[in-house]
Amino acid sequence: MPHTPELLEMIDGLISSPSVSSVNPDYDQGNREVIERLANWLDTAGYQVEILPLPGRPDKANLIATLGQGPGGLVLAGHTDTVPWDEGRWTVDPFRLTRRDDRLYGLGTSDMKAFLALAIEAADDFDPAQFREPLILVATADEESSMAGARALVDARRPQARYAVIGEPTGLRPVRLHKGILMEAIHLRGRSGHSSDPALGNNALEGMHRVIAELLRWRRELQAQHRNPLFEVPVPTLNLGHIHGGDNPNRICADCELHIDLRPLPGMEIEALRHALQTRLATAIEGSGLELECRPLFEGTPAMETDAASAIVQATEKLSGYPARAVAFGTEGPYFNSMGIDTVVLGPGDIDQAHQPDEYLACERIEPALALLRKLIQRFCLAPPE
Repeated sequence: MPHTPELLEMIDGLISSPSVSSVNPDYDQGNREVIERLANWLDTAGYQVEILPLPGRPDKANLIATLGQGPGGLVLAGHTDTVPWDEGRWTVDPFRLTRRDDRLYGLGTSDMKAFLALAIEAADDFDPAQFREPLILVATADEESSMAGARALVDARRPQARYAVIGEPTGLRPVRLHKGILMEAIHLRGRSGHSSDPALGNNALEGMHRVIAELLRWRRELQAQHRNPLFEVPVPTLNLGHIHGGDNPNRICADCELHIDLRPLPGMEIEALRHALQTRLATAIEGSGLELECRPLFEGTPAMETDAASAIVQATEKLSGYPARAVAFGTEGPYFNSMGIDTVVLGPGDIDQAHQPDEYLACERIEPALALLRKLIQRFCLAPPE
């Protein structure tokens, strides 16, 4: 079987290809250079490679590369995008792999370009002719911003597999649960007028007082109704994160907008929560004469829960020596689960390094990560469970 480049050469190649995704168009970039670099390596190594551009975004794409044939299979998945970097706060070039003090520095080393190179390196040890089920490498776009890459996979119902490991930074400890994310803008529209006579207008800022009171009441109810002790914060959280209203002290405020962040537990559905939010707030301002508009700041990410009895959960627990746990950050895991693919989040990086200046991956994690990935490939591609 033809071999791919050396591991550090692959990591450097991925790091040196900028692929920032951001909700701010001033920072947002495509990821095609990363995808095409992966495609070239994997094509040479004998994978069946597909590049799937995102609808309406030819500069962004997912990649699905399959080694071996047959039903089911194991997915090793990672996102190719990074967050923006703090210019002036890095002591090394974020777009060049730098080895120093037994650490690999660069934007995406921990979160999570290096995992894709590790997956390729681990698979190099196997003869795909011996696979009873395929190994499928998946690289996605826009995980750090819109989850558009994962949504495109769900829309296409690709890939089709039995199990998946997403290499987000977990310190090589398996994760089977995480909270979801819902971010909403709440806008009240009233009527401006001179502040000397309240009857001349309808104050949206005062109306927002009713909204906030209702949100805090709803938060108490949600936290009383939903609890999962597996999480460090065992209840859903609702944060009032941003508010702006009016333009001058001597004008009645005609418009006021509040942004909230809601983190639901597994079992709490995004759209049901969104409907409940709009219904409650409409009731709260009834009779005020104010107009209410609620809009998503992004589509939202579902919570994730993979059955503790799943073969991939039990295998990663045994191989890592740690029980599968719950985390607060979101991943593409629920999108793979929605396609019937039992998914675990497990990678060599540390979440404390993600989104930080001088992001690094500890060199001591490399060999344990490769050994674990090789055992997973052996378990689920060469000797898959019945």
